[in-house]
Amino acid sequence: MSAPLVTILDDEPAIRTMLAEALNEAGFRTMTFGRATEFEAALRQASPDVCLVDLSLPDRDGLTLVHRLALEQGATVIIISGRAQVQDRVTGLELGADDYIIKPFDPAEVVARIRARLRRNAASPQSGEVARFNGWTAHFDRYSLEDNTGTETTFSHAEGEVLRLFLERPKRLISRQAMQEALGGAAGESFDRAMDVRISRLRTKLREDPKNPRLIKTIYGAGYIFVGDVVWG
Repeated sequence: MSAPLVTILDDEPAIRTMLAEALNEAGFRTMTFGRATEFEAALRQASPDVCLVDLSLPDRDGLTLVHRLALEQGATVIIISGRAQVQDRVTGLELGADDYIIKPFDPAEVVARIRARLRRNAASPQSGEVARFNGWTAHFDRYSLEDNTGTETTFSHAEGEVLRLFLERPKRLISRQAMQEALGGAAGESFDRAMDVRISRLRTKLREDPKNPRLIKTIYGAGYIFVGDVVWG
């Protein structure tokens, strides 16, 4: 089995070199890019396991690229950015990023975060499995929800992680702490707000009434419960 492939998109050559050296020494394969156009062209041939993406790019808005990677390609995306404001982190996570690392950083931390993300991905049920619940079918191999008429709606990798967490634990309270431990990321305001947005988007895609959701119930002060009947496979 070949080593996991990590792509590095950053317009600073020194950061690309530093990350590539650390990742190669840790046993990963790497591809580095200074411009979004080069990166997108390479994706037509390569399928990275993790994409490291800077937000300040010379030829493309980094947040738009993160959203497209997460939603359209289901890629695992980790933002690396000098933007340290809470709102920047929240926006990145809301758009589908799996993690957000603030510059300057120790490359050893980036390696550890990538390994943790890949462990969580490997611990999940096989991507080819599907889950059926209350007239819906979740296809985790193609990141889509299918209703009983065959109409499909896509979801991002980050939204899929939350949905999978609910479907693996139906009719059980899932606290915010349990979500943070299962999904990774630093606990705090940005994580909580990102989870709220992902759950809100899932409810919209499941055509839930936001004032009275049927499937994903909020237990105020405690967490969430998914009340549907789930069958895997």
